[in-house]
Amino acid sequence: MSPVPAPQVPQYRITLFYGPEPVAGHPSRVSCVFNVKKRSWKAGVQVAVELDQRQLAGARRVSGFEVWLQKALASVPESDRAGYAGRADDLFAQGVCALKLDLAIEAGIRQENQNVQAGALVSELDGAILKQVERLKSQVLADLDLASG
Repeated sequence: MSPVPAPQVPQYRITLFYGPEPVAGHPSRVSCVFNVKKRSWKAGVQVAVELDQRQLAGARRVSGFEVWLQKALASVPESDRAGYAGRADDLFAQGVCALKLDLAIEAGIRQENQNVQAGALVSELDGAILKQVERLKSQVLADLDLASG
C-alpha cells in the first residue's frame, strides 16, 4: 500500500480586509485591502491593491460581465435585482483586486504593509483576467448564493 501524499499547503493565507473603496485623492481609483500572511512570517501584512476605473471597466467588458450578470440574475425577483447587481459589482472588483494581488505575490512581496499602485502589473492583470474569467464569475455566484449556470 502506497502512502497518501499530503495535500499541498498554500504558502500564503490571504484574507480580504475591506473594499472596494474609493482611493482618497484619486476619484477614478478603487482599492481593496488584504491581510497577507506567509507561513514563515510571525505576522501578516496589509496590502492595498488599487485599480483604475478604466481598467475595471475593461475587465468587465472583456469578461462579458454585464451580459453574464443579467442572465445570472434572471431568476432573482425583480425587486431584489438592483441589490444583487450592486453586490456583484463589488465582488467582481474584489476578484480582480485578488488577481492583481496574486501577481504581486508572484513578483515578490516583502513583509511590510504596502500598496500595489493602479499602474502596476497592468498587462499581466489583463492576461490573468482572460485566463481566470470563469473562476471570477463562479466566485461571484457563490458569494451571492446563486446556483452556477
